Amino acid sequence: MKICVFGAASNKIDEKYITDCKALAKTLGLRGHDLVFGAGGEGLMGAAAEGFKENGAKVHGVIPQFFLDNGYEAVFKDCDELTLTATMAERKAIMEDEAEAFIITPGGIGTFEEFFEVLTLKQLGRHKKAIAVYNSFGYYTDLEKYLDKIIAEGYVNEECKMLYKVFDSQAEVVDYIENYTADGINWNLLKRN
Repeated sequence: MKICVFGAASNKIDEKYITDCKALAKTLGLRGHDLVFGAGGEGLMGAAAEGFKENGAKVHGVIPQFFLDNGYEAVFKDCDELTLTATMAERKAIMEDEAEAFIITPGGIGTFEEFFEVLTLKQLGRHKKAIAVYNSFGYYTDLEKYLDKIIAEGYVNEECKMLYKVFDSQAEVVDYIENYTADGINWNLLKRN
């Protein structure tokens, strides 16, 4: 399975997140999965790529040309395939199309945007792929509470909670994406107010 991992592109974060993400990626690579990602060579993106690669997985990086031109991000040097795009939208579209599942690891604004885009697309029925949020060291606990709040206040239907799952352990993430099925989701209820 080709898995898209979203996460931080910077090393200016606590090393524990980098180490944890790499361990998850190593497990996924060992289990025969491949990676499509934003091509970053540092942070959790770089850790994911290293982890997959160390266990023989194929790694496809996708990055806008202007990132390279402006030095925004170090590129992972060991990509089996590197795709340069003109825009961020094109970058995301390629990753979303190629991925058979998504894992959201700790990250910043870009990671949040990627998570909410694949979640929105799933809510609209544009895909039925697994979305696993890896709550490494409790990183997403407050976001999960906020999502519960907006559901409770009526901004989002309760059924939307079926579109993604939040996990505290690597084993749960792996089990979820490997055994995921969209059966049981009532797609007609997702947009109904």
